[in-house]
Amino acid sequence: MSSNTTTATAVVAHAAGDLRVEAIEVPAPAADEAQIAIAYGGICGSDLHYWMHGAAGESILKAPMVLGHEIVGTVSVAAADGSGPAAGTRVAVHPATPGGTGARYPEERPNLSPGCTYLGSAARFPHTEGAFATMANLPSRMLRELPEGLSLRDAALAEPAAVAWHAVARAGDVAGKRVMVIGAGPIGALAVAVLKRAGAAEIIAVDMFERPLQIATAAGASATLKADDVEAIAAVEADVVIEASGNDRGLASAVRGAARGGRIVMVGLLPSGEQPALISLAITRELELVGSFRFNDEIDHVLAALADGTLDVSAIVTHEFGVDDALAAFAVAKNSAESGKVLLKF
Repeated sequence: MSSNTTTATAVVAHAAGDLRVEAIEVPAPAADEAQIAIAYGGICGSDLHYWMHGAAGESILKAPMVLGHEIVGTVSVAAADGSGPAAGTRVAVHPATPGGTGARYPEERPNLSPGCTYLGSAARFPHTEGAFATMANLPSRMLRELPEGLSLRDAALAEPAAVAWHAVARAGDVAGKRVMVIGAGPIGALAVAVLKRAGAAEIIAVDMFERPLQIATAAGASATLKADDVEAIAAVEADVVIEASGNDRGLASAVRGAARGGRIVMVGLLPSGEQPALISLAITRELELVGSFRFNDEIDHVLAALADGTLDVSAIVTHEFGVDDALAAFAVAKNSAESGKVLLKF
């Protein structure tokens, strides 16, 4: 190990079912990179997929990869080129690197750039290493200084909350409207909190399990329904539905539960390939089915709203584990009946 290299403890996916907490080498940062002492990392669905299946959708693990993209920490070494925050600054991280591959996309929506990479993603090879590690080098353009008074732990939800914020923005103006959120996992529950801040008149949360519905209620839902109560869901007639379950049954519930002329925002990622869908109902009711993928600058709005108290996400985190207990943390996060967002502390 060279004198410029340091060692960190990291959470590494080796293959399906093979997750390890191990020492990795962290080289000296590049000129435009800061070295970050990671404080917290939130376990995301994609992290769980790499652990359980060795793949997240089309992104297949071909080599061991450090997981993690929902991260916050403190700058220990500032970027040498002066481009980022000073040492000692507490930061959240925007984990995307937009990029093109020739396919067209709207310039003002870099989240849709076809060559976009994400921390902790096997979409490309070599894989884009994540930052579930006690120390990580990150480009200074990814770093967002935390507002005064916002704790690192509360800021740990900034990335998934930005995904929810983007989804709610895709719904248009929700003030005074009746909104149904299908799937009350972390993204669905965060969408509830964002909807409450945005002035939705009614927020009905739907899930298969009681614990996620309790979390959604604490986050601001005005009513809850069980996912198998088909008649009650159809009777909601929501102006807007946020589909955050990521399965075709959830999408069917969204179509049934939307009012005529309503809008469905699909933020839950369905498996690749063809999926069954109630398209005839979407046509005859003139429903708008809108996709929502990641986010752009919404993380800046989230940090400001967390800091000023207008966005309350305190109910979403249900568990916290030290990095050495990462395997136990992943097992708890996998059990959506009993957990919301699970944090790793580094």
